[in-house]
Amino acid sequence: MLQILGKSTSINVRKVLWLCQELELPCELQQWSTGHRSTEAPEFRALNPNAMVPVIRDGSFVLWESNAICRYLADAYGKGGELLPANLQERAVVEQWMDWQATELNNSWRYAFMALVRGSAAHTEPGAIAVGVRNWNRHMTILEEQLRKTCAFVTGARFTLADIVLGLATHRWFMTPMERPELPAVTDYYERLSQRPAFLAHGRNGVP
Repeated sequence: MLQILGKSTSINVRKVLWLCQELELPCELQQWSTGHRSTEAPEFRALNPNAMVPVIRDGSFVLWESNAICRYLADAYGKGGELLPANLQERAVVEQWMDWQATELNNSWRYAFMALVRGSAAHTEPGAIAVGVRNWNRHMTILEEQLRKTCAFVTGARFTLADIVLGLATHRWFMTPMERPELPAVTDYYERLSQRPAFLAHGRNGVP
């Protein structure tokens, strides 16, 4: 059985758990990270030298980095390219939005989220929080513009891996106590995702 090493509240671990449910792929979650076994332990660092979750073990194969894990699982266990298209151009667009989530969008929200949700003592500067909120909202406006074009999911009419990574990011945006612009396409998207049981289990489940 596929093993997932991580913490069930981690946004990156939840990507993998959501995907496994969509794929109807049995998996075993082993709890690692804060409040559980330490990722600094030698046996964990032997799997991921970055000491970050998630990590998967699929037989003897080990992989880390959540978006890479999602790509691998979709290719290995997906049905007919439903979540990661076989067509190279369609696939590239899905991966484009996945990479945008992991780089541009994540970097925009990190300071504000750590301050407003995590209460981090290292993230208390009001000006930096305000800049973080503005940047986060600006990036969500980019998503709004894309969803206005597709009128459905991030890359078009079909649900793909891009929606798993950006669906969790969208949930985090709605769950953070801050001022947000009205983004009707993003709101509709959030409700559309909420029709999926796997999103309710691992995304819109009360955990930011």
